[in-house]
Amino acid sequence: MRRRLLLLLGTKKGGFILDGDETRRAWRVRGPLCEGWPLNHLTADPVSGTLYAGGRSFWYGPAVFRSDDLGATWSHSSEGLTYGEDGPKMKTVWNITPVGDALYAGVDPAGLFRSDDRGETWQHVEGLTNHPTRPTWEGGFGGLCLHSIVPHPTDPRRMWVAISAVGTFATEDGGAAWEPRNSGVRADFLPDPYPVTGQCVHKLVMAPGLPDRLYQENHCGTYRSDDAGRTWISIEAGLPSTFGFPMVTHPHDPDTAFTVPLNGDDRGRFMPDGRAAVWRTADAGATWTDLRAGLPQQDAYLGVLREAMAVDRLDPFGIYFGTSTGQVFASADEGRTWREIASFLPPIHSVETLLVGS
Repeated sequence: MRRRLLLLLGTKKGGFILDGDETRRAWRVRGPLCEGWPLNHLTADPVSGTLYAGGRSFWYGPAVFRSDDLGATWSHSSEGLTYGEDGPKMKTVWNITPVGDALYAGVDPAGLFRSDDRGETWQHVEGLTNHPTRPTWEGGFGGLCLHSIVPHPTDPRRMWVAISAVGTFATEDGGAAWEPRNSGVRADFLPDPYPVTGQCVHKLVMAPGLPDRLYQENHCGTYRSDDAGRTWISIEAGLPSTFGFPMVTHPHDPDTAFTVPLNGDDRGRFMPDGRAAVWRTADAGATWTDLRAGLPQQDAYLGVLREAMAVDRLDPFGIYFGTSTGQVFASADEGRTWREIASFLPPIHSVETLLVGS
């Protein structure tokens, strides 16, 4: 029996699921889900198959949704998602990441919350919010958002997070203490282009099999770290711009990563020259190759947001991205060729995958 492959889409008007199988030939659209709330992230626990979504209602505020039946029914809770009566008002949930038996949420204004009961209740990870640099934190164009949560695969005490426009932080004691890790990352818009914090990270990911190797897409370039984020080197040479949002890694090869450069922060934020491409490095950023076969090469003024790109774990693996104009493009051959598999959806904020069945 073929396994089901679900593409989980968080959009401006609720969640959607593209329901397919491991052949990746046909897809059925389900949605809108989660009561049509704007969702920044729709994801899954790969072990249990539980779906989680984070976002906000303009009337009811932020919350996290959960589905135990692959999206047929949903519950949601915001209990504990607050900085208290004396703290700043929470605007939205940006990222949901399962880590073992726990669930983490990144929010705006930037902070980290943990749930030990599958999203029913939440506790503030105060060590990050109380960092001495906190009074200097300022938001980017999308707000002061904690958008990337990167857990260590074997050590539950270690985790990295990324905040726009603040930078990358790491903890090695389960969240009690946090350290900025931004050395070598530019902030071209500041008087000091290499501050301790103030960098506008757009996406942070970990290389498979090498937990101390991280990649990031940034407002000001593309970077790699081989020492758990303590130092970074620029790997943007060969890319058409220094600006982009999404980044994903190969499921098994730590030297291979993918990104979607856009034409710049002040020039429309679309794919350069209106020609769609995903860019791949197979040598840890030394060189880059553009992957275009099957993607529109004329009048394609497409944007791709930070969470809107994902891979599956089939062989050959698939890669997917959603656009801010509602298209989903898919490759079943590791990016060599592409096709459009969904259109006319709301603006897509996130794309994740879930393989169901043994």
